[in-house]
Amino acid sequence: MSLTAGVVAVQGDFREHAAAIERAARAHGECADPIEIRSSETIPDCDLLLLPGGESTAISTHLQREGLADEIVAHVDAGKPLLATCAGLIVACTDAGDERVENLGLIDATVERNAFGRQRDSFETDLDIGDLDEPFPAVFIRAPRIDEAGDCEVLATFDGRPVAVRDGPVVGTAFHPELTDDARVHGTAFFDRTNG
Repeated sequence: MSLTAGVVAVQGDFREHAAAIERAARAHGECADPIEIRSSETIPDCDLLLLPGGESTAISTHLQREGLADEIVAHVDAGKPLLATCAGLIVACTDAGDERVENLGLIDATVERNAFGRQRDSFETDLDIGDLDEPFPAVFIRAPRIDEAGDCEVLATFDGRPVAVRDGPVVGTAFHPELTDDARVHGTAFFDRTNG
């Protein structure tokens, strides 16, 4: 049986995320069918969901305007997994420190947008993440910083700050796991779940 994997295709590397989900599913003996989501009434049919990066205010505005925000919250309330990356993390958290972003309140965390600098300040580093056996090659591009992680599990830190967290069925990363051939973060979010 194939899992329906919804990738919110407003902005960001949604095609790369779809490919990473397929790789992670195969590695776990599963089959995933990624679909791109731009409008309402598709998310309720999804088994798992991904909210990519991009520009957080634009993503937030689109989610609210198209009726996707409530569907994403309902998805998580039903215990279904969500992976939110970079700007997706900003939108999914409880506080982005920016009144232009209508947060979904799914990750109990406060974040600061673009905290790691501009595009030219992008970098890659090996991170120890959760139960992964080997470090993960994390790519940071105009990444947010998690200033305060509330009632959620910290999966990885960089320079003493959380950069990957889990809150129930939701995993959020400040970096872009889709920009490598390593699909283990997608596997952790969707197929290695022991909670939610």
